[in-house]
Amino acid sequence: MKTHIGKLLLLLIGLNAPFVSATDKSVFQPLTQPEVADEPTRIRDVVYGHKFGTALTMDVLKPAKPNGIGVIFTLSGGWHSDISMIEKRRKHFHYFTDRGQTVFLVIHSSAPKFQVSEVIQDIHRAVRFIRFHAAEYGVNPNRLGISGMSSGGHLSLCIGTGVGRPRLPDTTQRSPAATLDSVDRVSSRVQAVACFFPPADLANFGNPNRLFVECDTVRRYWPQFGVDGKSRAEKLRLMESLSPLMAIAPDTPPTLILHGTVDPIVPLEQSERFIDKLKKTGVPAQLIVHQGGGHGWDETWESDLGVLANWFEKYLR
Repeated sequence: MKTHIGKLLLLLIGLNAPFVSATDKSVFQPLTQPEVADEPTRIRDVVYGHKFGTALTMDVLKPAKPNGIGVIFTLSGGWHSDISMIEKRRKHFHYFTDRGQTVFLVIHSSAPKFQVSEVIQDIHRAVRFIRFHAAEYGVNPNRLGISGMSSGGHLSLCIGTGVGRPRLPDTTQRSPAATLDSVDRVSSRVQAVACFFPPADLANFGNPNRLFVECDTVRRYWPQFGVDGKSRAEKLRLMESLSPLMAIAPDTPPTLILHGTVDPIVPLEQSERFIDKLKKTGVPAQLIVHQGGGHGWDETWESDLGVLANWFEKYLR
């Protein structure tokens, strides 16, 4: 497996335990070298929920010998998602399935019809659905990791930190629990996060006190937040509520982020500050900085999926 890991600068932040250090190469090498694997079984168009009469779907890539790890990959760009993203990227996910990790390729409802706060609810629903049906896919419900790129990374951090997490209903009461299906009664927590160049602090985006919806370089994404006509105070409250950095807690799962040094859309400082706060909170974390990388990088980015797979293998054992 050809990689460009030698070109990466490791910033190891937030590490208070000996298993994370500048010389620890276990993140980059599989804990168990996978044999040449059979092609995974692709289960298409699994419906994990409905919204306004429209199905929310995912594809599942189930390895021949599942090892119990489930990787939820949120296919999203600019908080837009569609099934074509599965066909475009599906071949890359062998880095996970070769290790026995089951991959869930999640499509969410999209902007501009649905705003970011609503999209987050879709991903919570997807995690709950996967946990509820874990046995069907050879997955341990307590060994779930989540990943994504750009807005998919933002959604991954939201799930990891609990942004927008619906409260579990009180099952001793007939209402509202009686109106919920069985999927809504389980947790949407994940046990590990690994993602690429995510917006993390929408209230301080690139500069202190600059809101995401005030940054001209991402102006085309402002409509996804439904802020037209709102006062700045209202915009600030919304940006804070949708910022994973604001929701970091001691139970935030171990988190890995990959980010480029010259990203023109999501500033590197977003990941640096997110990982730094994880450190101060005592959460295992790591930032891999790709020198010269923009919002994505050359064709060798694919091998970085192997780095993500190793992270999940390490923290979801």
